[in-house]
Amino acid sequence: QVQLAESGGGLVQAGGSLSLSCAASGRTFSRNVMGWFRQAPGKERDFVAAITWSGISREYADSVKGRFTISRDNAKNTAYLQMKDLKPEDTAVYYCAARTAVSMGTMSYQYAYWGQGTQVTVSS
Repeated sequence: QVQLAESGGGLVQAGGSLSLSCAASGRTFSRNVMGWFRQAPGKERDFVAAITWSGISREYADSVKGRFTISRDNAKNTAYLQMKDLKPEDTAVYYCAARTAVSMGTMSYQYAYWGQGTQVTVSS
């Protein structure tokens, strides 16, 4: 069992930056793929970014490429999502997730463990 807790959300103006953190506890997560997803009101939960255990392989949704950066520190059991040049359409609840497999995944059903989510609101 892995417990995940996100932090770092908030309100920011368009063009601003935010950094999210995801602290993992329980089973070691160093071998798990970690991902970030987001869900806006009335919409489905969408993939944002994912990173393999080594940090070498990373995937991003087209909508955030060049603006968001995913990273992880296995020694601290923490994953991060750095967001810059934020847009109003980035407004959503952001969820951290962990796979039990070591291969990359971009679909929500591929992730077994989820955090409670943190709200990110970007004002225009």
